[in-house]
Amino acid sequence: MFSTFLQGIFADKKASDNRTDPTMTGTQNLYDFKMKALIGDQTIDLSQYKGKKVVLINVASKCGFTPQYADWEAFHKKYGGDIIVLGFPANNFGGQEPGSDEEIATFCQKNYGVTFQLFDKIDVVGKMQHPLYKWLSTKSLNGWNDKAPTWNFCKYVVDEKGQLTHFFASAVKPTDPEFRKAIGI
Repeated sequence: MFSTFLQGIFADKKASDNRTDPTMTGTQNLYDFKMKALIGDQTIDLSQYKGKKVVLINVASKCGFTPQYADWEAFHKKYGGDIIVLGFPANNFGGQEPGSDEEIATFCQKNYGVTFQLFDKIDVVGKMQHPLYKWLSTKSLNGWNDKAPTWNFCKYVVDEKGQLTHFFASAVKPTDPEFRKAIGI
C-alpha cells in the first residue's frame, strides 16, 4: 500500500499524454461545468475560459506539496492572461484540507498571496466525486484519460476548446519541462 501511495505521488513526471487521435473527444468538455467560488455565493461558469488553456489543480493546505501554491501563483501572475490556473480544495488525501472555505481562503492569501481562482471544497475521488473531476478522470466522458488524482496537487491541462489534453502527478511544478511543453511555453 505504501509503495502504491509513493507511486501515485511521484509517478514519473512525464505527462499522461493527450489523446493519440486528436479527433477523439469525450461526451463533455470543461465548458459544461459551473462551479461555486471559494468565497461568496458566486457561481462561475467555466465557459468563460473559452479560448484559453486551463490548469486545474486539486489543492490542500496541510500537504507536503502545499508550497506549490507559491509556484502556481507565480505562474498565474506571469501567464494568467493566456493560461488560467484554477484551484479545487479537497480533503480526500490524508485529511490535509480540513478547514472551512473561509479558513482555506485566509490561509492561501496569508501564506502564499494566492490570487488565482479557488473554488468550494469538493471531493476529487471516491463515491462523492464532483462531476467535474468525474469528467476529468473518466475516459468515456473526456475522450482519453482515466487517471484520477492520486494525491493533492495533481494537475489537468485543458486546451482552448475545453478538451482535456494532459494529466500530471503531484510532484510536477510549472517549471518542469514536460509541463511547459504540454502548455506550449
